[in-house]
Amino acid sequence: MNRSEQALRLEAIFNTVIDGIITISKSGLIESINPAAADLFKYEESEVIGKNIKLLMPEPYHNQHDGYIHNYQHTGEKKIIGIGREVKGRRKDGSIFPFFLSVSEVKLGDKTIYTGIIHDISQLKEAELALQESQNQLNAIIDNAIDGIITINERGIMQIVNPAAAHLFGYEVEELIDKNVAVIAPNPHRRNHDTYINKYLETGKQKIIGVGREIIGLRKDGTQFPFLLSVSEINFGDRKIFAGLIHDLTQQKEAEKHIKSLNIELEKRVEERTEKLVEVVNKLLLTNDTLKNEIQERTIVAAKLKRSQKEVRKALEKEQELNELKSRFVSLASHEFRTPLSTILTSASLIGRYTESGTEQKRQKHVDRIKSTVRNLTGILNDFLSLSKLEEGGFENEPEGFDLKELILKTVEEIRPIAKPNQNIIYEHKGSTRVFMDMKFSRNICINLLSNAIKYSKKDIFIDTEVNRNHIILTVKDSGIGIPKKEQEYLFTRFFRAKNALNIQGTGLGLNIVRKYLELMNGKITFESELNEGTTFIVHFPLN
Repeated sequence: MNRSEQALRLEAIFNTVIDGIITISKSGLIESINPAAADLFKYEESEVIGKNIKLLMPEPYHNQHDGYIHNYQHTGEKKIIGIGREVKGRRKDGSIFPFFLSVSEVKLGDKTIYTGIIHDISQLKEAELALQESQNQLNAIIDNAIDGIITINERGIMQIVNPAAAHLFGYEVEELIDKNVAVIAPNPHRRNHDTYINKYLETGKQKIIGVGREIIGLRKDGTQFPFLLSVSEINFGDRKIFAGLIHDLTQQKEAEKHIKSLNIELEKRVEERTEKLVEVVNKLLLTNDTLKNEIQERTIVAAKLKRSQKEVRKALEKEQELNELKSRFVSLASHEFRTPLSTILTSASLIGRYTESGTEQKRQKHVDRIKSTVRNLTGILNDFLSLSKLEEGGFENEPEGFDLKELILKTVEEIRPIAKPNQNIIYEHKGSTRVFMDMKFSRNICINLLSNAIKYSKKDIFIDTEVNRNHIILTVKDSGIGIPKKEQEYLFTRFFRAKNALNIQGTGLGLNIVRKYLELMNGKITFESELNEGTTFIVHFPLN
C-alpha cells in the first residue's frame, strides 16, 4: 500500500469514526475536527478551525486549559495528556454534556500536535442516574414498609433487614445483618433451619418457599409472637437469595380470641332472651284466653238482654269486632315473633360455621342481625305489654316537675342508634324548660313518634318543643312516605297499618297507645300528612 492509499484510508476513518477526534497545536488552536466531533459540539468545521480549544470547554476548564498545556511543555507533568478521564464539553448553544477524553501527544518532525478522542457518555450518565433513583426508591420502599422484610443468602445469613422487621423482633438493624436467620426462630425451627434450606437446594421440594404460612418468631427478649411468612426465591445468575415478607399476627390472634369469647357470651344471651320470649308468649296466650272468656261472657249477657232488635244487632256487631281483633292479634303475634326468631336461629347457626380466620366480617354481620332482631322484638313486646296494661287500667297519671328539654335530649340520644345512616334527629326548644306532668308518659309518647318517623322516612327528623302560657306542645316532623288520605281516619285504631306501610315492620299499636296515654294526661294529638312528602304530629299537653 503506497502512502497515497494509506492517507485516503486514514482520512476515511477520521471522517466516519463514531467517536469525535480533534487535533490542536502546541498553542491550543484547533487544527482539525472530524464530523462526529463537530456534531457533538453542534458546530460546523469552519466555525472552530483556528479557534482555541477552550471554545468547547465550560468553566473552570475554559480559563485553565492554556495553563495545562504551558505547564506540561515546561515541566513535563501530565494531567491530561496520556491519561483518559471524564470531562465536560460546551456546545454551541451553551448546553453542557459529559464525555470521556483521551489525549495523546504526536511528534511530526519538529512539530508537536495533541490528538483528543472524545466519547460521548450522556446516555451512560442518564442510565446511571436512573439506576440510582431506582435504587433510592427501592430502599425507601423497603425502609418504610409496614411489614417486615428480610433477605438471606443460601447459607441462611441475613443480608437485608428493614426497620419494621428489626422492630418486630426487638433488635437494631445492625444487630441482625450478617447473622444466621435462625437467631430469630424458636426451637425446633432454630435447630432445623439450615437443614430446610439445604434440603430445598438439593431436592427443590418447597415447604416454605413460595408458600405463605403462619409460624412463630423469637424476639431478642425471648418472647414469642405469631406472624405470617411469605418467602420468595430470587436468582442472580450463579447465586440465589431468599426474600421473606413478615406480617405480625399478634393483634389478629387477640381479636380472634376476643371474638370467640363474644360468641360464647352471645350464645348465652340468646338462650336467655329466648327463654324470656317464651315466657312473654305464654303470657300473651293467657291474655288471649282471657279475651276469649270476656267475649263469651259478653255474648251471654247480650243474649239475656235482648230487648230489641237494635240492641241484638249492636251486640252481634260488637261480637264480630272483638272476634276480628282477636284474630288480628293472634295473627300479628304469630307473624311478628316467628320471623325474628327464625332470623335469630339462622344467624346463630351460621355464626358457628364461621370460625376460620378471614370470616370475621361474616360473623359480625350475623351478630349485628341478631342484635337488630332482638331490638325489634323488644319494641313489639313493649307495645303488647303497654296495650295490655292500658286496657287493664294499670297506668295512672302521676305528674311531677322535670326539665322537658333535658328529657327530650336524653330520649333522642337513646333512640339515635336505630336511625338510618346519614339520618339526623334535629331538636329545638322554645320557652321555659321546667314543666309539671307525667314524665314516663311523656317519654313513651316521644319514643313512639320518633320511632315511627325514623321507620317511615330516610331523611332527617325534626322534633320541636314549646312551652307557652296555655300548653306544652311537642311536634315531630318527617319527610317520609306519608299517609293516604282515605286511610287517615283509621290512623289511631288498634292494629291499623296503612297500605303503603305493610312491607315495613310494625304492630299498628304505637299511635293507639299514644292516644291512650294522652287521654290519661288530658292531652290531644293531631297530624298533617301528604303522601310521599311526610307527616307532622302535633301533641298538646295542658300546662298544669
